[in-house]
Amino acid sequence: MLTTIEILPEQAEALDQIAAREHTSRDALVRTLIADFVAQHAPKPDIQSFFGIWRERGVDGLEYQERLRAEW
Repeated sequence: MLTTIEILPEQAEALDQIAAREHTSRDALVRTLIADFVAQHAPKPDIQSFFGIWRERGVDGLEYQERLRAEW
């Protein structure tokens, strides 16, 4: 998707310097920065949905843990 944004001249110059150092284009650098930003701000999984996932297994969690540790 093509989009146009306005950045300050000093920001464009800084991006160009970084891109040159990284041996990439300004476009590729900006795409990487956006991908990193989106990944960092992605919604986190709801931890509450993980509670009780062993309920259907018919195994006591503590017994299972102790059995695993006994293998060490």
